[in-house]
Amino acid sequence: MDDARTDDPSTAQRLSAEALGTFWLVLGGCGTAVLAGQAVGALGVAFAFGLTVLTGAYAFGPISGGHFNPAVSVGLATAGRFAWRDVPAYAVAQIVGATIAGALLLAIANGQPGFDAVASGFASNGYGDRSPAGYSLAAVLVTEVVLTAFFLFVILGASSRRAAVGFSGLAIGLALTLIHLISIPVSNTSVNPARSLGVAWFAGSDAMAQVWAFILAPIVGAAIAGIVHARLLDDT
Repeated sequence: MDDARTDDPSTAQRLSAEALGTFWLVLGGCGTAVLAGQAVGALGVAFAFGLTVLTGAYAFGPISGGHFNPAVSVGLATAGRFAWRDVPAYAVAQIVGATIAGALLLAIANGQPGFDAVASGFASNGYGDRSPAGYSLAAVLVTEVVLTAFFLFVILGASSRRAAVGFSGLAIGLALTLIHLISIPVSNTSVNPARSLGVAWFAGSDAMAQVWAFILAPIVGAAIAGIVHARLLDDT
């Protein structure tokens, strides 16, 4: 009988880490937008999202890889860095974590008299009249595809074997901050289907009617980046 032990995390540990990391992302990023958005503005919200990914990457990344985003899982799988068979379970864990965070955020926000999740938008994403600056569906789709693709390029490059060891979380967190600085006025920034769904459930029927765009566009952008990186930039 072989009693050798392995230090590899179990499937349950990996999925728990993904759920917790995505919970942290939504609570920190969307929570800042909902609870402190007027105080910190778009710049503060952008940094909040970046900081949640940066800190989550170091806290949970060693266990699960620190995806916290179904599009990231798809992009890594497309690039050959992650097993396709694990993508559905990761996506479910990420959406569950995001949804629990959205529910907790709603409970906190409802502690303020007169708060209305539907009227406030509840940090949900949108296009047309639900875009912060009124951007069209086409503009939003292009923005989300391109920015998600470059988010994956940063992730794939920062985690490559030639990258500086220990700095990937910093690069990825700063990349997400930059992405938010660019696109908060356009779509309220998704680049993450779990983040979008986690608050859309509670933001009313209009938010749910538009959430498809923030599931489709990030996944398309991530898949494009994965294919391009595997063919042109992979150093493995």
